[in-house]
Amino acid sequence: MLEVRRLRLLSEFARRGSIAATASALGYTPSAVSQQLAALERETRVALLDRTARSAELTDAGRRLAERAEQILTLVEEAEAELSAEADAPTGRVVVTAFPTAAVAFAPALARSLGDHPGLTFVLRQTRPSDGIRQVQSGEVDIALVDDWTGKLADQSPAALKFFHLRTDPLVLAVPASHPMSDPQRAVDLQELREEPWMAAPPGEPSRQAVERLLDTVGGARPVPWEFEGLHTILSLVARGIGITAIPALALAAGDRGVAVRDIPGVTLAREVFAVTRAASVRRPSVAVTMRAIYAAAQEVSAARTEPGE
Repeated sequence: MLEVRRLRLLSEFARRGSIAATASALGYTPSAVSQQLAALERETRVALLDRTARSAELTDAGRRLAERAEQILTLVEEAEAELSAEADAPTGRVVVTAFPTAAVAFAPALARSLGDHPGLTFVLRQTRPSDGIRQVQSGEVDIALVDDWTGKLADQSPAALKFFHLRTDPLVLAVPASHPMSDPQRAVDLQELREEPWMAAPPGEPSRQAVERLLDTVGGARPVPWEFEGLHTILSLVARGIGITAIPALALAAGDRGVAVRDIPGVTLAREVFAVTRAASVRRPSVAVTMRAIYAAAQEVSAARTEPGE
């Protein structure tokens, strides 16, 4: 009989493409992964991996079994979810991963809400959206909070994942509280701000691309932004009067008294924020109650924004 644990290793190997990456993702040593996959080959009496001195890849039989393994693992999780749905209260451990601004914005509301469930252990980690989706798919985490600037993320993701829309997060202008544009009675004019010291995330980051698209709307050569890792770092510099920025509104949830926020007329640049989980795990009480808490946290953060320009 095939072991579910070994099938999970094979499925993960099919996604990662190497023994080392599989071991790193699941918390094993490369030697342990190799030994377990070899044991799976002995169980099936079929060569599943084509090994060389430096690498390994799936054989045709290995690819077919990896596809079946995905189906089997989904069925196992659905069975576990049906059994746990009989429980009166959510229990166990739920691991959520989030992009940094969502983690900071949602954490207070989640802590308050999930504190009503003493049998539930809640873990919140920060990671990149692409890593979060991969970790949900592999079973490393239960829920991922991800952002999408393209409008295509949900359509391009595996069918085994379920996306729940939480909010639209628009790009807003953030200036020092002492800046003339902090006056809500004054019209926001991007042309007037072109020569200001702009700050943004490094090239390649979605928020940086949004800033560049914003500056493109005023034509001509756009100013070169100062680059800093982390939206909260950028906001702290805005508060100190060092420069200005355009930033997703969710990044302002932590609050900064030295920053004034203005909507940008005529600009529709925004990202969509989703909670992603495996479709098979939605019925688990622990996941269901956490999803409800996440949705409530997203609405609370949305309602709490009352800065100038709203």
